[in-house]
Amino acid sequence: MFDILRERIKQKHRTMDWPDGPPPELPPDFAGVPTIQPHCPDGCTACVQACPVQALEIPKTPDMGVRLDLAKCIFCRACETACPEHKIRFGKEFKTASLSREGLLVSAEKTLPRSVLLEQANKLFGRSLKLRQVSAGGCNACEADINVLGTLAWDMGRFGIQLVASPRHADGLIVTGPVTQNMKEALKQTYAAIPDPKIVIAVGACACSGGLFANHSEQCNGVDSIIPVDLYVPGCPPHPLSILDALLRFVGRIDNSRLLSIGE
Repeated sequence: MFDILRERIKQKHRTMDWPDGPPPELPPDFAGVPTIQPHCPDGCTACVQACPVQALEIPKTPDMGVRLDLAKCIFCRACETACPEHKIRFGKEFKTASLSREGLLVSAEKTLPRSVLLEQANKLFGRSLKLRQVSAGGCNACEADINVLGTLAWDMGRFGIQLVASPRHADGLIVTGPVTQNMKEALKQTYAAIPDPKIVIAVGACACSGGLFANHSEQCNGVDSIIPVDLYVPGCPPHPLSILDALLRFVGRIDNSRLLSIGE
């Protein structure tokens, strides 16, 4: 026992300083919130053709550029590479969440919403939030990044946010995966087992829209086709920092300042 205690003292404090200090260093290839420039070349659809999940569309007024649905986006950057005039650029901004599906539609005219604070969530769960995690057909990437938040470095428990084993002890669900037909009824029953008031958080492109499996007959195109969703966290998978930031801003534990775009 003394050897264990001695080694633990040597390790010192390993939990990150964020949000009181700077965020952890992101990997060089990290793809965050994209910025889209207007005035695409006439007839150019290079980015739309390159997107593997049909997350981009050309609006009726092409001068305004393309529109990107972050709920579908897997942040592969294929559109960024394909665009001949570099009208799409993925930055380093990790604040990707939205309270609504519509809020994840990004264009030259529209960026992500300034706030994801839900007043009810702040009043009820601002000091303590217990979540039951449901993998509704996920590949385990989003699930792994959620699990990371319970490690020593991230320690989301210091904010009163914990994953629990039973929906009876939960304030809400945090769901990953596109909701396969085999998990559809299980998700409904888990949601029904949580006492009111309750919240639902969809994490990852699959949970937000069906992702790579969208429109396949064996899945349901995301969580909101089965149960109501209060918070969307896009990505494939979202970085742990994006997930934790979304949770903390959702319950009002950190500032809901607006997102900064490239060039500001």
